[in-house]
Amino acid sequence: MEGAPMLDTTTFIGLDVHARSIKAVSLDVMTGEVRAATFGYDAGAVAGWVRSVDPKARCVYESGVTGFDLQKRLTGLGVDCVVGAVSKMIKPSADRRRKNDRNDAEFLARMLSVGNVVEVWVPDDECEAARDLTRALEDARDDLSRSKQRLSKFLLRHGLVFDERTPTGRRKGNWTRAHWSWIESIGFAEGADNDVLAYYVDAVRRAAEEKARLEGLVEAEARKPRWRKRVDSLRCLKGVDTASAADLVFEAGEFSRFRNARSFAAWVGLTPSEHSSGESDRRGAITKAGNKHLRKAGLATLMWTVPGGARETGGPYMRHPRHPRHFTDEFKRQIVDLHSAGKPKREIMDEYDLGKSTVERWIKSINATGSPRAADNRTPEQNRILGLERENRRLRMEVDVLKQAALIYARK
Repeated sequence: MEGAPMLDTTTFIGLDVHARSIKAVSLDVMTGEVRAATFGYDAGAVAGWVRSVDPKARCVYESGVTGFDLQKRLTGLGVDCVVGAVSKMIKPSADRRRKNDRNDAEFLARMLSVGNVVEVWVPDDECEAARDLTRALEDARDDLSRSKQRLSKFLLRHGLVFDERTPTGRRKGNWTRAHWSWIESIGFAEGADNDVLAYYVDAVRRAAEEKARLEGLVEAEARKPRWRKRVDSLRCLKGVDTASAADLVFEAGEFSRFRNARSFAAWVGLTPSEHSSGESDRRGAITKAGNKHLRKAGLATLMWTVPGGARETGGPYMRHPRHPRHFTDEFKRQIVDLHSAGKPKREIMDEYDLGKSTVERWIKSINATGSPRAADNRTPEQNRILGLERENRRLRMEVDVLKQAALIYARK
């Protein structure tokens, strides 16, 4: 947030924070006095120095790898401290040639004194822990991808490429049961190569197990009362599973902190770049200046699968017949479980914005066959009729093609 300086203080303090040290510089805007001090990474020592300078002083440090730990500790000790968005810091070109910790801290203090610091929203401990969980899952996915890459390229260096095909001639996919059977059948003349193969195979399997374990932990976190309703709402979007919805909810923390959809898109980094001047209006690719984790996870791209941009789920837009909502089987089973546990249909319909016929159809299907899918609940006669209808459409299409072809040849 950007605004005017605080009226109840005239002292502003910039902190240049590192892993093992903190450089602090205070600025009194009334007298112009500048003080400096150096500390280890010790919030208590910093808080004591701030109180000795001015108990009402306001502090700031740049967002970065040190996270929000110092801000939370100083706030807990009664010090007014904010985190400034480093991407919004406008530094003069001349200062780039004389960079040091003191100059950086003084620059932050002066920026804060004129209200030119864009504050970063600081998540609470529960939200930050949930964020760490989804980011650990992303790391596990990367580890699995790298492990598979190393194994496949090791085999490629030895001229081994999986090329089994189905009876129809289609090549079978990698990392399927057939692919693993092929890998397990490989043997080398050299024992060292067999040891390397066993290592790479074990690495892939361990990475897959860790990924599955973290996915379970993320889903368990998403079922907590604080997150569940928002996660379930996002899962109504086609292509969004529980892990993806949780990723978005945990990273955003509170959607109410965004003024509108445009500010949310800017935070994710979807704002188009621009280089316009005078009558020239040039727009380029997205800036990628926002939350890198969400873009890498692919959630930002999913926003554009909904025609017209990002809109709230459950509203009139999603109920339009041209833009129907899509529900996963897991979500349908959760709705049926709620009804089985005694929750009235009307409350379920109001809470999740569902129609009466939809809820009743899911309950009937799951109770009858255990599956919410329409294909699993059809009778043999219904399947036969659907097959005849598909065949009839195909024949009509062929007749239309033949009629057009006949007209063309008649002209010739």
